[in-house]
Amino acid sequence: MAKATKKQALGRGLSALLKDPSNDIQSIQDEGADKVIGSIVELDITSIEVNPFQPRTNFSEESLQELASSIRELGIIQPITVRKLEFNKYQLVSGERRYRASKLVGLETIPAYIRIANDQESLEMALVENIQRQDLDPIEIALSYQRLIDEINLTQEQMSERVGKKRSTITNYLRLLKLDPIIQTGMRDGFISMGHGRALVTVEDQATQLEIYEAVLTEKLSVRNTEELVRQYNTTNATESDTKTNAESTTPAHVKKGIKDFSEYFGHKIDVKVSKNGKGKIIIPFHSEEDFNRIKKLVQRAE
Repeated sequence: MAKATKKQALGRGLSALLKDPSNDIQSIQDEGADKVIGSIVELDITSIEVNPFQPRTNFSEESLQELASSIRELGIIQPITVRKLEFNKYQLVSGERRYRASKLVGLETIPAYIRIANDQESLEMALVENIQRQDLDPIEIALSYQRLIDEINLTQEQMSERVGKKRSTITNYLRLLKLDPIIQTGMRDGFISMGHGRALVTVEDQATQLEIYEAVLTEKLSVRNTEELVRQYNTTNATESDTKTNAESTTPAHVKKGIKDFSEYFGHKIDVKVSKNGKGKIIIPFHSEEDFNRIKKLVQRAE
């Protein structure tokens, strides 16, 4: 505890200034604001509340305990950032893990940078800071980007400037949100990587996404193998789609009308194939022996 206290002996004079009601700083124009804004100030932990805009929702208890042990030995190496709400009351902008770990250690004060910001600015700062972290999963990052779009009304170009990432990188993260929620959860839990997700998102049908996802887990497929499996599916699907489109475009009008009549009569979707010379075949599917016998009776009745 002694080591942590020694490391945090910063901004004591500023702390006293902030606790003086006659010097309550509410904006950057107030007297003394220039001494506080941008400086490291020692704040009472009890005067800080968590940020309701915090993009991150999962905090590993094990990692918090590890960080607490580090703080106990070395103190807070990187100050947290807060915004001023009212006299001697602050709200976290970034550094919630450090804040939580410090409370676990039992520290009474914590070094902090103080910002003057409204709710929207606070949300933007929290989201941008969150995106820069190295320990976030791809879905958490994607959700932070999406919130910058939905709640701050930033374009992808503006986000690129804010976070220092290429626009294509931002696009790749946002596309992950098109994955089935089960696959998103699998990525957050570390069952698959972002590379797997980027391959799966090229499959539009979410039911098929899940089939491939299950194959990835069962067979422990690498990203490259997953990409190949998806490529095979997309190629087959495109071929079938082209074949169906071509067949529909070359089917004579009288046959198209007849297909509907046949389908209604037999109670199944009837497939008709027609060659260029006008000849063709009618395919009547059945799903069981009973279904086959039912169709047989219908054919006999028609005779």
